[in-house]
Amino acid sequence: MRPSAVALSGVTRRRLLQQAQRAARLAPPFFLFGMPGFASTASRSDKALIAITMDLEMSRDYPQRGMTHWDYEKGNLDEPTKQYALHAARIVKQYGGVIHFFLVGRVLEQADVGWLHQLIEAGHPIGNHTYDHVNVMAGTAAEVQYRFQRAPWLIRNKSVAEVIRENIEMTTQAMRQRLGIEPNGFRAPGGFAGGLRERSDLRELVKSLGFRWCSSLYPSHPTTTPGSPPDEQLWKSLPRAWQEAQPFVYSDGLLEIPMSPVSDVTAFRSQRWKLAWFLESVRHAVDWAIQNRAVFDFLCHPSCLVVEDPQGEVFHTIGRMVTDAGDKAALVSLDDVAKQAWPRQP
Repeated sequence: MRPSAVALSGVTRRRLLQQAQRAARLAPPFFLFGMPGFASTASRSDKALIAITMDLEMSRDYPQRGMTHWDYEKGNLDEPTKQYALHAARIVKQYGGVIHFFLVGRVLEQADVGWLHQLIEAGHPIGNHTYDHVNVMAGTAAEVQYRFQRAPWLIRNKSVAEVIRENIEMTTQAMRQRLGIEPNGFRAPGGFAGGLRERSDLRELVKSLGFRWCSSLYPSHPTTTPGSPPDEQLWKSLPRAWQEAQPFVYSDGLLEIPMSPVSDVTAFRSQRWKLAWFLESVRHAVDWAIQNRAVFDFLCHPSCLVVEDPQGEVFHTIGRMVTDAGDKAALVSLDDVAKQAWPRQP
């Protein structure tokens, strides 16, 4: 219908603007690789994009159950964790891919960062994962990070928003000074079922700090009883979560590249799976992505996998599947996903 055909009597320009703004806020995100379910093949990529992403941080309960020490020192990586990151990177390189790493900035306080330079020289991108692994959704200072509960003077006289901004900014500055690089993207610690959909303030913060894309959404998904193997019901339910983990653009233009279930810490720490069960879940996910020409962002942590998968079988599994898929799939970084995404914006 032409604008001239719309009756506007009694409706002010200001009211129309308010209605339009409200509609924009309520509008669903624009999915770059098709809406969940891939109803329209016109929005699909020509091949599946398989990304392996690794958060460079220490993990609670590793290398032993009951350890909570690392909650206060997420960036104090031990030597086995660093060596495993290098090991995984070498495996993925054998298959023509890279790992997209996300660095907790406090790692750069350590004396030796030569291992990080090795990753950079091998072509593996490194993104910003905040300095202290802070909860960007925190509402109070106590919720920001365990470290600040123990040492509240570190953030005295600062608002929660100021602490979060500083934590992201400081990581970028540390990467510039210690590594000589700019961060490749931003990943929010923890991951959230709704991403940043309800937090326009955080989206604006991320954009103001120079990031065009972020990785903050980890969709909720069914789980098993701890110690029990995945069952048929789980395999039938997971595709919905993989659909929800497809990249999309928020209404204000920030690109979201979600993390895909099931992550290693969810499988091993929470569900207490065996390695064979975890590898089976990865095979299901990669196969689904290949069949649907979708994005699969495999989320893992070297501090977890060095214990649970010391030989790096999961990386060989993904590498072989992508290789066998030929031109139907590619091992990519999240930067590559973003590059494919931007031309698709409306």
